[in-house]
Amino acid sequence: MLKNDQLDQWDRENFFHPSTHLAQHARGEAPNRVIKTASGVFIEDRDGNKLLDAFAGLYCVNVGYGRQEIAEAIAAQAKELAYYHAYVGHGTEASITLAKMILDRAPSNMSKVYFGLGGSDANETNVKLVWYYNNILGRPEKKKIISRWRGYHGSGLMTGSLTGLELFHKKFDLPLAQVIHTEAPYYYRRADLAQSEADFVAHCVAELEALIAREGADTIAAFIGEPILGTGGIVPPPTGYWAAIQKVLKKYDILLIADEVVTGFGRLGTMFGSDHYGIEADIITIAKGLTSAYAPLSGSIISDKVWKVLEQGADENGVIGHGWTYSAHPIGAAAGVANLKLIDDLGLIKNAGKVGAYLQKTMRDALSDHPHVGDIRGEGMLCAVEFVEDKADRRFFDPARKIGPQVSATLLAQDKVIGRAMPQGDILGFAPPFCLTKEEADKVVAGTVRAVKAVLG
Repeated sequence: MLKNDQLDQWDRENFFHPSTHLAQHARGEAPNRVIKTASGVFIEDRDGNKLLDAFAGLYCVNVGYGRQEIAEAIAAQAKELAYYHAYVGHGTEASITLAKMILDRAPSNMSKVYFGLGGSDANETNVKLVWYYNNILGRPEKKKIISRWRGYHGSGLMTGSLTGLELFHKKFDLPLAQVIHTEAPYYYRRADLAQSEADFVAHCVAELEALIAREGADTIAAFIGEPILGTGGIVPPPTGYWAAIQKVLKKYDILLIADEVVTGFGRLGTMFGSDHYGIEADIITIAKGLTSAYAPLSGSIISDKVWKVLEQGADENGVIGHGWTYSAHPIGAAAGVANLKLIDDLGLIKNAGKVGAYLQKTMRDALSDHPHVGDIRGEGMLCAVEFVEDKADRRFFDPARKIGPQVSATLLAQDKVIGRAMPQGDILGFAPPFCLTKEEADKVVAGTVRAVKAVLG
């Protein structure tokens, strides 16, 4: 099939792509790919290349591509009512039903759902609500938010500040002053190799306590964290981490925001990452898996504790001054209802746990002895392979060599499998759709083995 050169020209002349080397793309020095169709775990581009998407878009197409049930729900909603706002008590059957479905699945201390469009705006909402909460309680100084280095929470001003990755701060004048960062729970990259997991958890707790002491507990409003670090390297927390961190937060009356944009609705083999790790959050951020990305939608799930204060604020000050034009958009909500039904009907959360465990085990069996594979880790339908120059003393490659991107590109070129080169390290990440089969997992592993051999020997 011949390329549509006009489309390529339009792309490079008109389209501002996110997370892209803008100059190389505009000059035609970097490849582009126009996706035409998709089904199951496979996508197909305009040139007929069929690719196994082992990252589910951006960890988001959880039910897999081409689900007609969701497409039909979107179409039916668009025909009946394409849009109405959610301000001043307005709702639609889809948005009301979806809120109920979410709370039926959420931890028992949750009370209400506020809908947005994406994870970034949901976390912006969360920060505003936390500030409002403390103002209503007469604590105007309690406003700082603690995040973790290597955490990912969005690309806005506040959410880009919460994100603990250099790429999202560099030349953007971020992070803003209200955001402070603490140690990432990244055991493999611990500074002291002699530390046990328990020692490292104690170190993370000590670092958090020291930060709180320096800043003053009366100035700190909330702590935000992903149950498992996502874009920062697909890093499960060490055993006991979340229990220990939560003790500190309760001690100093600091709210906990669990960012479940990646982990919500089944990616860890449980409905929420909070269920998986025993996290008792005050606010839970949801997005990607809420609709499996068939339509944009996000949410902030608000606990009973926080909701009671928000009600108090309304009684004292009137209507809450926060809202998005597209909050609870009926088309997104209809997609969410159909998506959650499909997850239940097809048993996809169970499959995510089962096949995800198989993917991790098979990857370990195939690559753990390789001299340049330092760590293979994961949880549920998440898996990462981290490359090192010297395994014995855990010496990392020079970042300029771009080993991770080389392996990712080779995997795509040789086996037509999409894995993601993660930032700030030579890490190859996988987050396939929940419908992945063992045979498809075998293809991912076999392709990774070939790519690693091609790049690293």
